Amino acid sequence: MTRVALIDDHESVRLGLEAAAARAATKQVVFSGSTVTEYLNWRASSSAAPADVVVLDLTLGDGTTVTENVRRIVLDGSSVIIHSVADRPAAVREALAAGAAGVVSKSSPIDDVIAAIRTVAKGEPLNNVEWASAVEGDREFADAQLSAREREVLRLYAAGLPLKVVADRLGVAYSTAKENITRVRVKYVEVGRPAPTKVDLLRRAMEDGLLADTATDAGGTRGR
Repeated sequence: MTRVALIDDHESVRLGLEAAAARAATKQVVFSGSTVTEYLNWRASSSAAPADVVVLDLTLGDGTTVTENVRRIVLDGSSVIIHSVADRPAAVREALAAGAAGVVSKSSPIDDVIAAIRTVAKGEPLNNVEWASAVEGDREFADAQLSAREREVLRLYAAGLPLKVVADRLGVAYSTAKENITRVRVKYVEVGRPAPTKVDLLRRAMEDGLLADTATDAGGTRGR
């Protein structure tokens, strides 16, 4: 059962999502409120575990910023989906940079929101039209200045190949491939886009357009 929290200052939006989650049967709405502070206070007072996924409105009426809201939730242990109107790409980029797993437009069918929750709950990045349009053309998502070799190692590794297989595929030593991934992580940290996990590396590779041929290169192989 996926535990979901809804944070939106429009009650009608929350009620609609609650009803959809109830129909999904595999989703349990454990909190519904209008601010992140309310959610964290509820967590503290009830001693409840963090929600698996928090569906967060991009702009709340309490004067908080999207960066602080996303960071507070992520640091508390939950994944964040931004539920937003589609005409504020700069704010959406800010949310993604702060650690949000993805974005779903408020104009999307409610089943798409439920599907997004399912995707993020499985630890997978949410790569959809809203996400793509938010990062498209933004140089902040393509300025890590990876070398050609680093880009190739990242592309294959993020596509799902074990690092040893990546090394074999490229004809380099395992230690060399590992060193490339280490340098990639360092470069992303230097530009404010940390990628400590393999899922994070996948997101960075997607943001930088490195996975166009993922299915062909990975050949269906998955591993760590």
